[in-house]
Amino acid sequence: MNMKDVKSIGARIPLGKGNKMPSIDSSVIRELAELLTETGLTEIEVEQGGARLRVVRQVTNSYVAGPSTQFAAAPAAPAGEAPAPAKPKGPPAGAVPSPMVGTVYVAPEPGKPPFVKVGDKVSEGDTLLIVEAMKTMNPIAAPRAGTITEICVNDTEPVEFGQTLVVIN
Repeated sequence: MNMKDVKSIGARIPLGKGNKMPSIDSSVIRELAELLTETGLTEIEVEQGGARLRVVRQVTNSYVAGPSTQFAAAPAAPAGEAPAPAKPKGPPAGAVPSPMVGTVYVAPEPGKPPFVKVGDKVSEGDTLLIVEAMKTMNPIAAPRAGTITEICVNDTEPVEFGQTLVVIN
């Protein structure tokens, strides 16, 4: 269905006379609903001479497979092997989140060694890395003493607020 078809649907919306409400042509509604399905839209509104018709489709998050879709069965886990435990949601214990959006730098300047590596012991207040935001270099300090168990970012990578930068345990 193209725009010309939509205009022809709009032309078929009956107009009321005076204070009379227009009668509703169910075929127009059906065609608009079909258009929603074809295009994947969730709503459409057509107006003709002051009369307005709006059709809205409720969207669900479920997926219905078409007749030609086939799913392969997942291979069964070998007997005696326990399924992998589900990963906990949220940041890992000891995570140091980014306090801002910016670009992360793991070293004080290009070509220099990184501030920290996995396995390094750090004290509270030690610089872990730098996050540049709006041309300002912001050193990220260790919030507690411990050992770096994971570095979750790469040099010159963009980071989001709250994104885990490193893990200290």
